[in-house]
Amino acid sequence: MDRILLEGNPPVEVAVRRSARARRLSLRVSALDGRVTLSMPAGMDLRHARDFAAQKAPWIRRHLERHVAADRPAPGGILPLRGQDTPIRVADVRAVTEADGALWVPGKRAGQTPALLRGYLKEHARIALVAASDAYSRRLGQSYARITLRDTRSRWGSCTTEGNLMYSWRLIMAPPLVLDYVAAHEVAHLVEMNHSAAYWAVVARLCPDYARHRDWLRRNGASLHAIRFSD
Repeated sequence: MDRILLEGNPPVEVAVRRSARARRLSLRVSALDGRVTLSMPAGMDLRHARDFAAQKAPWIRRHLERHVAADRPAPGGILPLRGQDTPIRVADVRAVTEADGALWVPGKRAGQTPALLRGYLKEHARIALVAASDAYSRRLGQSYARITLRDTRSRWGSCTTEGNLMYSWRLIMAPPLVLDYVAAHEVAHLVEMNHSAAYWAVVARLCPDYARHRDWLRRNGASLHAIRFSD
């Protein structure tokens, strides 16, 4: 992939993506990580892309200034947990502990706070997602094969034709009803392996207010993905 460097303070790197389907030059600044991508027709000379990026430099920088930098959880900061901004504090504990409206991390391992919190979130995400998946699958009289947790950016969950459910463990940071909606969304695929009207009728039966929770993810999902738990 070609790259263009826009001079300035700081310099900005633009990734160039050639596409056979592109009919014109276009720019995108990712809401997740601030990455700048320029799409261009496959046969176009790279010089046109450089000129276009230079002309759009003020636009690119304005969008980058508005981009919220990826956050890395640390003692003294906050972390969304079940939809609530939860303080991160240090205490004489052996493992991450949730008490008095805060997340307490071991003082002797404070430097490992992001990794410790990631483990805690994954553990509690599994508990919540298994419980929700069990409840919805019982209501439908269906059974799933297994549940796996991943850190996916493209989707919050999936269901295979074999009945395997996959969820993003970051859902534990969202409000509980949002997590439940995603479980209902995926379990409904055990009945309808599509997104037809019949499928959405199953989702509505399991989660009547699903549209509100889906909209919450569309508005706030990027901020959950922006939290970095590893280098």
